[in-house]
Amino acid sequence: MFAEERHRLITEMIAGNGKVTVAELSARFDITRETVRRDLAQLESEGTLRRVHGGAVATQAASTREESHFERTTIHSEAKSRIARAAHRLLPAEGVSVMLDAGTSTEILAGLIAQDTTNTPSLVITHALPIAARIATNTQIPLELIGGRVRGLTSAATGAGTVDQLSKLNADVAFIGTNALHSTFGLSTPDPLEATVKTAIVSSAQRVIVLADSSKFERLTLVQFAKLDAIDTLVTDAAPNGELAAALEAADVEVVLT
Repeated sequence: MFAEERHRLITEMIAGNGKVTVAELSARFDITRETVRRDLAQLESEGTLRRVHGGAVATQAASTREESHFERTTIHSEAKSRIARAAHRLLPAEGVSVMLDAGTSTEILAGLIAQDTTNTPSLVITHALPIAARIATNTQIPLELIGGRVRGLTSAATGAGTVDQLSKLNADVAFIGTNALHSTFGLSTPDPLEATVKTAIVSSAQRVIVLADSSKFERLTLVQFAKLDAIDTLVTDAAPNGELAAALEAADVEVVLT
């Protein structure tokens, strides 16, 4: 097989799976690992992929990359809606205090909570302006808006003041989003300020429910904000497998599928 054909196939594999390993490419094309590394180096120089330890990932998988609000609300939108509906069903029947993290899935969940007249939380706490706006449409739900410096990309408060306010709370349940979910690194996000807020939310709730579609599985972003054993439930659209499934089981995380 000519190098050009290999490069095309490698590009297709990256597009489909998000990553490739040197070992699997060596076996797939029956070539040496050194040849694979040369192929990956050339494709990286062309901007097709980004090399990582043991292989390569898609260029958009950079640890500091964050999608715009438009991207986050349109990509995997159907899966996120299903995840939000499933998460809503986990809301305890009796009135409880609920903490809602910033995110597109949690924003959809906020809309569902606001529309539900049969199960009203005793209090909703959030640092995210879009979520506060949705909850505020239901005047029967007490709303606590956590303040701080609002970050444009997520329209959510961040900073030391935000973390301090959250650290003094003890909510019954928190619904939290994540940019990545990894078997060994846990939950992570690209921005350090967002990470400190998410860590505070995880620490400020008696039960932590993560909303994450399967595109987040085995991904890594820059800043870890929680280990797997810090969460109670994962609501997702596809069953985790391999190392991630084993790690979730070892951490005693309940997996709820939509």
